[in-house]
Amino acid sequence: MDFLSGEIICIDKPLHWTSFDVVKRVRGTLLRRLGRKKMKVGHAGTLDPLATGVMIIATGRATKQIDTLQAGVKEYVATIRLGATTPSFDLETEIDATYPTEHITREAVEKALEGFHGEISQVPPAFSACKIDGHRAYTMARKGHDVELKPKTLVIDEIELLEYSPESITIRVVCSKGTYIRALARDIGLALNSGGHLTALRRTRVGNVRVEDCMTVDSAIDMLREVEITMPDDESSSHPDKNETK
Repeated sequence: MDFLSGEIICIDKPLHWTSFDVVKRVRGTLLRRLGRKKMKVGHAGTLDPLATGVMIIATGRATKQIDTLQAGVKEYVATIRLGATTPSFDLETEIDATYPTEHITREAVEKALEGFHGEISQVPPAFSACKIDGHRAYTMARKGHDVELKPKTLVIDEIELLEYSPESITIRVVCSKGTYIRALARDIGLALNSGGHLTALRRTRVGNVRVEDCMTVDSAIDMLREVEITMPDDESSSHPDKNETK
């Protein structure tokens, strides 16, 4: 494999790891194998620490494909607790309000989900990487500042109810780039005249890459340590510090 000319590695991100943690582990292993100090390694689409699933890692010149890769349609399986909200719309923060759920039937959930099919407008979470006047929204939110973000137009191609109870639902979502499933949990709770927040999230597909095609972090690292590596026959192979870390 030629990691300087560019390779794509598909990894099933584990729970509690940040996307940067995965990139850092892959980059560190490659730098030691190649005897380099710097090289480009990036990922196509951030996953929150509390989410698992498909992460596409690009190395070397393949990092130029990242914008194209992360523009692909994404599929998620999400579990939403109904009847309670959190400031972050997930388990990162504590519950701040509770609401009745006795009125929530399977039929009510299915009807509510129909309203999120197709083109929708979504306000991103305050606890997100969106920027306001050059500052990350999550940095401001964690300091207790009010965060106002503008709605974005998104497309949800498919939304399906997989499991139901009045207190919790599991859904499958196929959506465009930029969709916040945490915000979708919030909005579904509101549509049900209750509250909602995300309790589990798994990204099962990015473009044509499915989670069953992905390696674990450990198996990916083992592969990087053992695979036969070729070096490009060009200037980059003779200048090991040429590529900057990304």
